Amino acid sequence: KYDVVVDAIFGIGLSREITGSYAKLIEQMNLDDTKVVAVDIPSGVNASTGHICGAAVRADMTVTFGYLKRGLVLYPGASLTGNTVVADIGFAADVSRLQDIVAACEYKDLQQIPVRKVDGNKGTFGKVLVAAGSKNMGGAAIFSGLAAYRCGCGLVKLLTHEENHDAVLKHLPEALMTLYTEELSDNLRKEQIKKDCQWATCIVLGPGIETDHTAKTLVETVLNDTEVPVILDADGLNVIAEQQRCGYAKGRDVIVTPHMGEMSRLTGMSIQELKENPIQAAKEYAKQEGVICVLKDARTIVTDGTSVYINLSGSDALATGGSGDVLT
Repeated sequence: KYDVVVDAIFGIGLSREITGSYAKLIEQMNLDDTKVVAVDIPSGVNASTGHICGAAVRADMTVTFGYLKRGLVLYPGASLTGNTVVADIGFAADVSRLQDIVAACEYKDLQQIPVRKVDGNKGTFGKVLVAAGSKNMGGAAIFSGLAAYRCGCGLVKLLTHEENHDAVLKHLPEALMTLYTEELSDNLRKEQIKKDCQWATCIVLGPGIETDHTAKTLVETVLNDTEVPVILDADGLNVIAEQQRCGYAKGRDVIVTPHMGEMSRLTGMSIQELKENPIQAAKEYAKQEGVICVLKDARTIVTDGTSVYINLSGSDALATGGSGDVLT
């Protein structure tokens, strides 16, 4: 009889599927009620991607050495690690020799958030144009606009469908508004959009705009006629995917925030393929399009094509309608 099983069958070098007697042994360990402590990584979890290599140990605790491994924080591997402890075993402190580093934030990193100017004004803290909310999805505009104000933005203007006028006044009365209708001619609509783009220091484009002709005009005009940073989300991404547009960033700062379904439409990859190696998929897309890609999932990957950051915060409570609009 024993109280603890120490799992040290396979380590971080595993690169093949586990079969035969090893798979049976792992299955037996998972059926047993005894506590399991994994050495470095649960056997059967790919250390780079979190992929399960046929079979994997379900650990109650994992003691990993030197650094967290990607497979310990990416799903499905992250669901098998139990309580993870990083142990110092004397690795050299010089990380410059490490290749392909992936980072995550700690609380001390929040100190890097810029300090607001005490004598600033609403112009100092930025003017955000939120192009969001079609006739049937006005909530997207309100969620994004309210989140922008709560983040500390000085002025927020909603470019939204006229049907949303009363709802915006009720729920977000401090917001400025530019309203459009389907009846506006393309030329008039484009002039209106250009004027708002010139006003803004940052633009949110896409939540709840649908993918009709008006939405396509909106996306095309903003991407063609503004130099300020653009955050492209939701239906904005779907318009890009439908048109199979490439190189839309045109050298300016563009952040895209696709969930797995939107990323699948953008890249042509299946959701299963994306989940097998989300870091690689996000890096390749960011590099190809010259954007910052925020690939949303249980672990969100943020990359400019070179540097990679994994967001370890959040929970499944965020899996609800509107949370993406708030993030944008």
